[in-house]
Amino acid sequence: MAKKVLVVDDEKLIVKGIRFSLEQDGMEVDCAYDGEEALRMAQENTYDMILLDVMLPKLDGFEVCQQIREFSNMPIVMLTAKGDDMDKILGLEYGADDYITKPFNILEVKARIKAIMRRTNANQPKKDNEKIIESGDLRLDCESRRAYVLNKEVNLTAKEFDLIELFVTNPNKIYSRENLLNLVWGYEYPGDVRTVDVHVRRLREKIENNPSEPKYVHTKWGVGYYYYQS
Repeated sequence: MAKKVLVVDDEKLIVKGIRFSLEQDGMEVDCAYDGEEALRMAQENTYDMILLDVMLPKLDGFEVCQQIREFSNMPIVMLTAKGDDMDKILGLEYGADDYITKPFNILEVKARIKAIMRRTNANQPKKDNEKIIESGDLRLDCESRRAYVLNKEVNLTAKEFDLIELFVTNPNKIYSRENLLNLVWGYEYPGDVRTVDVHVRRLREKIENNPSEPKYVHTKWGVGYYYYQS
């Protein structure tokens, strides 16, 4: 089954170049040129990846990302012409899985897409009897990659699920931020450890009753994060 990608950018030459290159690798590519069109297509289709420009007409990329996260955890990579760190972190705050700064090398884009797809679809080594993991009020369905707290589903992004799955399957093991960056985002990921902090904070906001006094994902100050299990 060909991987399906949505490319969103108002610069048609950029879209054309990315589309051509991805199609050369056997991917199926849809295109959108403004935020409203991108949101509609994401609602009507299931994509293995969305490449989403920040600066878009009608709805900007952050708004589109935020609204998509209300109904889907499809991987989203933000494309931004700005090098400002706050823009990158803001993209992650809204639920993006990664970002690429323009101007970019199309080979880097393809490598990043393939790495995220591999981790999203195949980076879940699990035994048959471990497809459902329960710990206290938390339940993970590793087959469908869905999470529940008190039997109520919480909508996690791909990276948030990767994080909680790693924590839950390795209880009380402390992971440094650098370790988590390598294990969840991959050794080739060019970002920094603040990415981990943003995702852990977002994860806590979704699964913890009181994120400032977490029950599940704890901080070992000066060392890293761990999942507490008595």
